Amino acid sequence: QVQLVESGGGLVQPGGSLRLSCVVSGRTSSSYITGWFRQAPGKEREFVAAILWTSGSTNYADSVQGRFAISRDNAKNTAYLQLNNLKPGDTAIYYCALRSGVYLRTSDRATASYNYWGQGTQVTVSS
Repeated sequence: QVQLVESGGGLVQPGGSLRLSCVVSGRTSSSYITGWFRQAPGKEREFVAAILWTSGSTNYADSVQGRFAISRDNAKNTAYLQLNNLKPGDTAIYYCALRSGVYLRTSDRATASYNYWGQGTQVTVSS
């Protein structure tokens, strides 16, 4: 059974940084896409970034391009999301998700594209 466990959230001041981790266990395919999403109170879950495990190719939402960086460590079965220059508007629960696939596609931005989800980690940006 595939499981995803996020960690690394917390309280940070505006302009600060955090690194989120997503440990993946139980996967059976050799090619996966991991997506990071976030959900603020009263809002829908939105796409943040995605990465193809085999090549490391990435895709970002316009709102985080240049501030956030997604990466993965195949040996550790872990995906990361580096959050830099955080703003109060970045406050949300951050989720990682997983689907099988051999290439990134536009639909990676949709929650329905993913089969597996983690429990989420809270990121709060406040002074």
